[in-house]
Amino acid sequence: MKRKLPSVLLIDDDSVTNFLNKKVIEQAKITEHVEVKLNGKEALSFLTDKESSPALILLDINMPVMDGWEFLQAYQQEALDKKNKTNIILLSTSSNPDDIERAKSLPFVCDFKSKPLTSEILKEIIHNYFEEYL
Repeated sequence: MKRKLPSVLLIDDDSVTNFLNKKVIEQAKITEHVEVKLNGKEALSFLTDKESSPALILLDINMPVMDGWEFLQAYQQEALDKKNKTNIILLSTSSNPDDIERAKSLPFVCDFKSKPLTSEILKEIIHNYFEEYL
C-alpha cells in the first residue's frame, strides 16, 4: 500500500461486531484512525461536525435510533458526500434481495457486503475502491 486511508467510520449497533471489524482494519494497517458510531444519528452528527469525511464508511442496515437506510437518506440530503469522496459499503447480515437492489440503486453506495468483515473482504474493498492506495 502506497499510503493509508485518512480514516474509516464503522456504523453498527453491535459492539462485538465493531470490535472485530476494528481489529480486521487495524491488522490490515490501512488507516491510522477507525471511528465507531452505534447508529446513524451518532454518525450523522459526527460527519456534520467534521471538516473532512472518512475515506470509507462501513454501514449496517438494522440499527436502533436511525437505521442504515435513514442514515443514507439524511446523508444525501445533507450533501455530506460533497465534502470529500467517501466510499460507503453496506455491511449487513441481511440476505434480502430487496436490500441488495435498494443499495445498488443509490449512487453514493459503492457495494453491499455480508457480515462478518474479513481480511479478504477488506482487501477486495481496497482493491476495488482505493486503487490509488495500493
